[in-house]
Amino acid sequence: MRVVFMGTPEFAVTPLEQLVDNGYQVAAVYTQPDRAAGRRRSLVAPPLKKAALARGLPVVQPASMKSGPVAEELAGLQPDVIVVAAFGQILPRPVLNIPPLGCVNIHPSLLPRYRGTAPVPGAILNGDTFTGISIMMMDPGMDTGPVLSRAQIPIAPADTTGSLMSRLS
Repeated sequence: MRVVFMGTPEFAVTPLEQLVDNGYQVAAVYTQPDRAAGRRRSLVAPPLKKAALARGLPVVQPASMKSGPVAEELAGLQPDVIVVAAFGQILPRPVLNIPPLGCVNIHPSLLPRYRGTAPVPGAILNGDTFTGISIMMMDPGMDTGPVLSRAQIPIAPADTTGSLMSRLS
């Protein structure tokens, strides 16, 4: 099965590694462009880019998924499915329509709770005692597609966003 994987932070690295380790053909990895960081404002690559390059996977870093050429290039990869984990861009309908098996999102909350960005800090700040991962089909809305699967984990009193994101990945 041909997969295009999309993500950016450390949270996205484990799912990519699992796809590769389980024999899926990853045609390309899409991630956010390198960003300036630190006092010297030097460019820093996203964690997913580093992981993809370490495995010899092609990396694409579009500024926006909304441009026609990006969708055309993606369609040329002929993915059976697109898998997304914290990519940081909303996929427009033309992109969602490319893979015959659809687009699947790995979201770090028990949807429909905490749709959108920052679900893990939201769960911690609200004093939740558990959270989890949702695997869902994507549609044009913000985390509104049908949920395929959920897995719940406890939130420990000492958990931080970082420790919880690490366990969720």
